[in-house]
Amino acid sequence: MNVEFSPELEAFRREVAEFFATAPTPAIREAGRKTTSVFAPFDQCMAWHQILYQKGWAAPHWPKEYGGTGWSVEQRFIFAEEYRKADLPPLLPQSLGMVGPLLIDLGTEEQKAKYLPPILKGEDFWAQGYSEPGSGSDLASLSCRAEADGDDYIINGSKIWTTYAHHANRMFMLVRTSTDGKKQAGITFLLLDRMDYPGMEVRPIYGLDGFPEQCEVFFDNVRVPQSGRVGEENQGWSVAKHLLKHERGGGNAASPTLMRYLERAREAAGQTPSPFGGMLADDPVFQRDFGELEADVISLSHLEKLAISGHEIARDPAFPSMNKTINSELIQRASVMMSRVSGVGGLARQLEALRVGSNVEPQGSEFDLITMPLYLNSRATTIYAGSNEVQRDLIARSLAAGA
Repeated sequence: MNVEFSPELEAFRREVAEFFATAPTPAIREAGRKTTSVFAPFDQCMAWHQILYQKGWAAPHWPKEYGGTGWSVEQRFIFAEEYRKADLPPLLPQSLGMVGPLLIDLGTEEQKAKYLPPILKGEDFWAQGYSEPGSGSDLASLSCRAEADGDDYIINGSKIWTTYAHHANRMFMLVRTSTDGKKQAGITFLLLDRMDYPGMEVRPIYGLDGFPEQCEVFFDNVRVPQSGRVGEENQGWSVAKHLLKHERGGGNAASPTLMRYLERAREAAGQTPSPFGGMLADDPVFQRDFGELEADVISLSHLEKLAISGHEIARDPAFPSMNKTINSELIQRASVMMSRVSGVGGLARQLEALRVGSNVEPQGSEFDLITMPLYLNSRATTIYAGSNEVQRDLIARSLAAGA
């Protein structure tokens, strides 16, 4: 791919940069600076989503006929680069990056007409009901049961690690509708129109960083319409695998975020004394380690450009697993590098200072404020969306099948 941008693309970059310099509110900017995981502070993130929708930029990776931008690969990367330079909160992935693209691909016309517009506008937010106690990476062993009753299903069971379920007004989920045959065979994919059905309860889980990002969701004879089923009954495993292409491969590039992490670490290292004299940024061991990490992030950037451009590598069955594995491990390495720069300055637990709008000044720098929560949150990246051990097994199976 030609990485030299034309004058037209540079003009597009200036347009994007100017919008990012003027459109976000101070609270949205603060939320972006204080984002310490994949999931930005909810209220400010959804407010920003709606601003981007008004501009027509909420879903660059969606087809144009469903509200996408119709941008080229280069424009999408410029957009992502300027987005992270501006330290803006990433839009939440469950709606725009998962269930929306799934419905575009596999939903009925009625489902598309009902669900896609409010997703695009930022009016709906969807939780992902997949994992259960004892059914995480082995998702096919799930036991949350849905029994047909007329035109409805009656759901019993629970889900866990359901991100931002306490903020969601809808949910997509996997349920067991049959115990016959292989465990993958009796799973159905459902869309829930509400999060307050009678018998449904959401309980937040407080993480190591002190915030309730994850939730448990309980179902006690919860009646939902069968019209929310995507695909055929007992064929939900195939639907879920299709969604995983979006969750693991993604419509949005991860490398611009990683590059922004490294930029912030480099800036902080230039102001951090080294125990051997001078600044940490001048230490040859630090430069070596930082350079290796930066080279790997740049390599991921080129891989993402190839994939989004329609290169045949993105059609390889192993690609989603490869992309997820590389991406998640680089996030962890970047968080370690940031913690290394911050040192003891990043150890203080400052929950109030992290809350958007609290007006509580952090101890140390804002870089110190986010490093430890980011490090703690990133421990989960190699577990969620399928652990990396499982991903490597899938890669090996795919390679063996193609040999």
